[in-house]
Amino acid sequence: MVSPTSPIGVFDSGVGGLTVLHELLVSLPSEDYVYLGDTARFPYGERTQAELKVFAAQIADHLLAAGAKLLVIACNAASSAALHSLQNHLQSIGSDVDVIGVIAPATQLAVAGSRSGRIGVLATRATVLSGAYATAVAAADPHVHLESVACPDLAPAIQSGFPFDEALVEMIRGYCAPLTEAEVDTVILGCTHYPLVAPMLQRALGRGVSLVSSGAGVARSVERALAARQRLNPRPGEGSYRFQCTAAPDRFREVGVRFLQLPFGAVELVNVAPVDMVAP
Repeated sequence: MVSPTSPIGVFDSGVGGLTVLHELLVSLPSEDYVYLGDTARFPYGERTQAELKVFAAQIADHLLAAGAKLLVIACNAASSAALHSLQNHLQSIGSDVDVIGVIAPATQLAVAGSRSGRIGVLATRATVLSGAYATAVAAADPHVHLESVACPDLAPAIQSGFPFDEALVEMIRGYCAPLTEAEVDTVILGCTHYPLVAPMLQRALGRGVSLVSSGAGVARSVERALAARQRLNPRPGEGSYRFQCTAAPDRFREVGVRFLQLPFGAVELVNVAPVDMVAP
């Protein structure tokens, strides 16, 4: 049964969503969290919309069974493809658990912060093709111009350990070039992996460009959603957090430590889907 002391469920295709979990742990320290990385089916950025809807429903069912009182889709590709279908899925099974994605919080921060009304977004191919950011920006302010750039190789490079070498620098410069040409003054990091290379992105874009990630906005949205249902954890001290993944738990922990920037405990290996759906 859902209660104020139940955990918040957070999920992503891999370790990128740990940048969102970091913000949640800092902003809402009294809460308990369970984080799931679907590493067996990483990367989500190359998946179809239909696949992502299925994956999101499977993970949601798993986290609900673990007692989650709210779900955070800490992945741009899954948020763009599956937020609404997941909300409908939860409604269909009689659950009143809220689902928070990462698209709207990042968009709101970017639109509010842009001086010129020219915004860029760096994201996976699936997120760009979904048009989710274009829709969100138009809804927030129809006069804002959005320049979208798909970065198919960046999240896999970061997930693998992202050596800070010249090849990665050149990759980032190439992805940032269209945004520089478009004269944007604000860039949304439209993948939760990207904050880990924010200094390299900032250097390529120039100091006059503001970078916006979703973590802080998501934390505010989570707090409002829990407060509205009177589900904020009342404990005075710090809560707990634990990790699950669907493949390679040792590797998940090794890379995840860099993303979370907080103590990292054991990682539980779990299966959230039929075996024939696990392989990419």
